[in-house]
This record gives sequence, structure tokens and C-alpha cells, in this order.
Amino acid sequence: MNPKVDAFLNNAKKWSEEMTLLRGIVLECGLNEEIKWMHPCYTLNNANIVLIHGFKEYCALLFHKGVLIKDKDDLLVQQTENVQSARQLRFTHSDDIIQKRNVIIAYIKEAIEIEKTGLQVVFKKTREYNIPAEFKSAFKEIPELEKAFYSLTPGRQRAYLLYFSSAKQSTTRESRIDKYIPKILDGKGLDD
Repeated sequence: MNPKVDAFLNNAKKWSEEMTLLRGIVLECGLNEEIKWMHPCYTLNNANIVLIHGFKEYCALLFHKGVLIKDKDDLLVQQTENVQSARQLRFTHSDDIIQKRNVIIAYIKEAIEIEKTGLQVVFKKTREYNIPAEFKSAFKEIPELEKAFYSLTPGRQRAYLLYFSSAKQSTTRESRIDKYIPKILDGKGLDD
């Protein structure tokens, strides 16, 4: 047991009981306990397997390669449509965790086996994402913009494309693109 996780659970304002129950279940499965991304994270040979985190309306056990889990009980949730790999088991009460204890263990063991076998998630390539027409126009107007954009890491490229595409109106897409052109030209990501 990692003392940093003790501190995390002691300081949790919400879901402390539920996260403590999840911690106990995960530790029974023989994973190493760490803090990553400011949350309890459980690893096998330095590979992330599951993470415990709380939200406003639920706490969750996040499986980093959850998309590869068979999910025969149809319990895993994709956080948003853009999340490609991770899936969550969500809980709103400690009784729910207690009742699903055996299922939770089965999912964790399957996640461990996925990691041991070396299975990898095949992610969409950046070029498979929709490039808004307004961004294509900006490429034509500023030739160095396209080169700068494709010089960014794939994750930074995806973040921009998802952010630009999420605007419903063309004028909003244009203003977002205009705002971030200097950052793209400087080789920076959306949140850099």
C-alpha cells in the first residue's frame, strides 16, 4: 500500500468509502499502487492497468486498455466519443461495488492478461479525423501553417482537430482557428 494513496483517500471530499473499497479489490489482484495524474493508479511492470477516480456524479475504475476487455456484462462506459482506449466501470454507491466485487475482479484479471500478452490498442491515425473546411482554407492562405501543424505530435494534432470540429457554426470554427494559428506556428499544442 502506497502512503500517497492513503493521503489521497483521506483528503477525498467525495467517494472516499467507494474508492477505498475499489482500492482493496484492486490490491487483491497483485498490482503495484502508485499516484499518477493525481489519482491512485495500479500498474503491472510499469504499465498502467487501472486508475481510481471520482467525479461529481460517480466514482470510477478506469481501465487504460478497456476497449480490449470483452465486457460480457456490458458494464464498461466510454467517457466521451473521442476516448479510443480507456473504459470505466462507474459506481454511485458502495453497495454497488460490494455486489459487483467478483465482476470487478474478473475485469481486472482480464486487463492484467491483456497487458501480459502484449495486446495493443490500434488508435485512429490523425489523418482519419475530419479536418474542418475552415482549417483547410487556412492551410491554403498560410502555407507554413500546414507544415507546422503536421510537425506537431499526433496527440496535439488530434486535440486541435477535435476542438476545431466541435464548434457547430463556421464562424466559431474560424475564430478558434484564427486564435490558435500563432500557437501552431510556434509548435505548441492547444494547452501548452
